[in-house]
Amino acid sequence: MKKYVSLLLCFLMIFSLSGCGGNSKEDTSTYTYSSELDIKNLDSSDADDQCSLRAIHAVIDGLMKTDKKGNITYGIAKSEEVSEDGLTHTYKLRKDAKWVNGDPVTANDFVYAWHRIFKNKGNYYYMFADGIASIQGAQELSDKIDAGEELTDDDLNSMGVKALDDYTLEVKTTVRVSFLDELLAFPPFYPINEKFAEKQGNKYGKSAKTILGNGAFTMTNWEPGSVAEFEKNESYYDQKHVKLNKLVMKLVQEPKVAAQSFEAGETDYAPINSDLVDKYKDDEAFKQVYDGFLFYISVNFQNSDLANLNVRKAISLAINRKDLCENVLKDGSQVAGGFIPSGLATSPDGVDFRKDSGNFTSYDKKKAQESLDEGLKELGKDQITLRITYGTDESPMDVFATYLQNALSKLDGIKVEMVATTKQDRIYNKQKNGDFDLATTRWGPDYGDPTTYLTMGISTNSNNYGKWSNSEYDQLVDQVGVESDVNRRWQEMKDAEKILLDDYAYIPVFEKGAATLQNPKVKNLVIKPCRTISFEYVEKTE
Repeated sequence: MKKYVSLLLCFLMIFSLSGCGGNSKEDTSTYTYSSELDIKNLDSSDADDQCSLRAIHAVIDGLMKTDKKGNITYGIAKSEEVSEDGLTHTYKLRKDAKWVNGDPVTANDFVYAWHRIFKNKGNYYYMFADGIASIQGAQELSDKIDAGEELTDDDLNSMGVKALDDYTLEVKTTVRVSFLDELLAFPPFYPINEKFAEKQGNKYGKSAKTILGNGAFTMTNWEPGSVAEFEKNESYYDQKHVKLNKLVMKLVQEPKVAAQSFEAGETDYAPINSDLVDKYKDDEAFKQVYDGFLFYISVNFQNSDLANLNVRKAISLAINRKDLCENVLKDGSQVAGGFIPSGLATSPDGVDFRKDSGNFTSYDKKKAQESLDEGLKELGKDQITLRITYGTDESPMDVFATYLQNALSKLDGIKVEMVATTKQDRIYNKQKNGDFDLATTRWGPDYGDPTTYLTMGISTNSNNYGKWSNSEYDQLVDQVGVESDVNRRWQEMKDAEKILLDDYAYIPVFEKGAATLQNPKVKNLVIKPCRTISFEYVEKTE
């Protein structure tokens, strides 16, 4: 009897070990990815959150895309010609690219999508304007939207994007944009099938049935807050590189639940939080990934207390960023020295922007108290109450918010109230409507240039929820957008960051590292800062 029990235990042990850290042998064609966040929608003219952009990236290709090494390469475009002055880009489209319904992907699909983001006043329309993509006419469209004007068809047609024929797209810019190809690999610049989108109306991108793709995968099922499932697109022009038959995204998973799912062999990628790092840090599956996100404090300047410079300075000085990164987060995060993260961009001389621009953050509790005392004196108050708003579903935002609460509570004269909510509510209700004091938030780079962060400080930027306004800053960032001298442009960006941070318009805290559990049997998952995750090349070995 003991012999049979021993054999049974051995069998169970072998079975459990074979399942740990990835799916079993018969599941090598399925890749399961756990996400802490939900998918907002799949409409590239509206979606602006990380999870939605990753899902869109899985089902739709743009003119450009990422290759297996994370570099920018051709997608729907098969070639590009640039005029001598660098202002006219002519893209020849591949004729074997098809929408899942069989329609060819045409130049008009791009024209329609780019017009649509302005027509719908999408969150990323500003990226088409001066200072970023600098598409001709886009700044004028942006200005009209900001002024509350409705756009006409003539307005939209004045934009510098035209279909010369079904497979030739012309894009005109106001200045030479060195990172334009990188922008074109970002979802807001993706095509949309006009006939399909118009038929869906307001339902477009809101379900698996109302999204039409042309990419590596096709969405087959989407249960908000639970799971999204994708299958290989058999009509994909580059399907020879797609090794997976199925992609599964588990949505809104707590790190602890994701880790348990990983151990059970049900998940191939699981983000974990600082509480779990010590448990897994010596495991083969443990990997720290630099994801390029800057975590910072958004300050509401409509709050008269926070409109005081000394109060904002005190908040920044009260945060021991090194302690937070090394002893609390423990996921590879590093202290943020400024609003532009390290590793984002290099100068014409090859120097990293963060190193070149210098350090704007420090920890000094004594000076923090002195600044607060001065601020309270200027306000004529003995104490102020500040709310810290954060999303509990966007780890480690809760850890960040709690650490900030503890730091501020050590200062005499500040009473802290915590407002726990969801990411969606924090952004689209609380922050967007000015119903916050301090919000712990983050921003990931959309492309490899400092303007991906600097434009957030422009007074008219839709993401400037704190309503900070500085005319000198606005003018300087506008100048960056039209500057042709690369050395002068670089200096202007450094000057702009200094204005932003000397006034504590935003308070940078840390550059996020991601602690993850990844199936060792998986290769070619593309994770690059400034680019959304690409699942196209993922391959699982037995």
